[in-house]
Amino acid sequence: MQSRQPAATGTIIACAVGNFVSATPMVNTVFGLFLIPLSQEFHWPRSGISAVLGIVAVAGALAYPAIGRLADLYGARRIVLSGNLLFATAIATAALANGSLIQFYIIFALIGVTAALPSTVLLTKMVSAWSVKRRGVYIGLTAGLGNGLGATVVPIFAQMLMGAEGWRATYVGLGVATAVIGFPILYALLREAPASLRESEAEIGHDEGLTLDEARRTPTFWMILLAVALGAGCMTAIFTHVIPMLIDRGMEPGKATSILVVFALVTVAWQVALGFVLDRVRSPRIVAPFYLAAFVGLALFAGSSSYPLLLVAGALMGIGLGTEYGVMPYYVSRYFGLKSYGAIYGVMYGTVVLVMGFTPFAMDAVFDLSGSYDIAIYAIEAALIVGAVLISRLRPYGLANLPVSAVPKPEVGFDLPKL
Repeated sequence: MQSRQPAATGTIIACAVGNFVSATPMVNTVFGLFLIPLSQEFHWPRSGISAVLGIVAVAGALAYPAIGRLADLYGARRIVLSGNLLFATAIATAALANGSLIQFYIIFALIGVTAALPSTVLLTKMVSAWSVKRRGVYIGLTAGLGNGLGATVVPIFAQMLMGAEGWRATYVGLGVATAVIGFPILYALLREAPASLRESEAEIGHDEGLTLDEARRTPTFWMILLAVALGAGCMTAIFTHVIPMLIDRGMEPGKATSILVVFALVTVAWQVALGFVLDRVRSPRIVAPFYLAAFVGLALFAGSSSYPLLLVAGALMGIGLGTEYGVMPYYVSRYFGLKSYGAIYGVMYGTVVLVMGFTPFAMDAVFDLSGSYDIAIYAIEAALIVGAVLISRLRPYGLANLPVSAVPKPEVGFDLPKL
């Protein structure tokens, strides 16, 4: 086991870097910075620009299941490596926008397809295979320090580049950074777990877990999918609109960006903390209160003009978003195993990404019609409550396919996982 630890550690590092340069930091979290410049230069409505996130989501939703199945059959490493370079190239092509919305949409459809190749779906599949007992921590470290740190650093980098060189150079810079940072580390460190370590767990009750068709026939599948789609989809929409919403309210861009940074930093820290919580507390229902933290943060964000209170709001929303980003891969591995992890998570993640693409468009459509985001915020608050209720109804791990009468009461363990 000791001889395998360097490979496991290297894979954790590589997956964190892969998430750092994935679609969430490089496309979604910086989108708000491009919204106003593109609208001003091309005279496009905000909803028309935000529609590209929906296009990215649809392209990803179509691509993720197929890519997940390929990874289950042939391994994920080669897909991730080639995908990193293709995704980087696609981001850079956004600089070629010429004022045609159709052309802009085609570019972002390409971004959506290529983003599915070096995606969280495949990275969490690879890191999950290296441990069962420490899986929550591994996922938290790679997703939290990857997506979260990327969502913190990349907007600052993009804002600096945009201020100095404009939005076209910023898209080129993001594409170059994706390849230069990602590919060398992924190539050097990313490794598939040995077959002897792919423990898909007797605790699930199936030798290697459930197939996609078996998983889809369980209520647990749909409860997880709906809860995460509502939470992550809605809070990502808020995340992408923090800067334009605050600028609309008269805040200077620097302060607005600092609130986004707090939002992202807490998302980083909380995904890591959540991994420890999930490994130690055996009840999936521990997640429900964190949805309510997002609800409180959003209410505070919508109703306050105080800069310190807005920072608190950003932190609370970060707890919610960190939870919603981090919990689904863990739930999928614990309820359904690793046999068809790529296919199951691909379908679920693709659906969540579809919602994540639709909600920013819906928010801006509300803005274009009413002149404010108030109605959208009320709807998102309701969605967070529904998500918390669904999480609170989940059964204990490993019993996704069993009748209620066969389900024992959840237990709580206190063994600290070791890295």
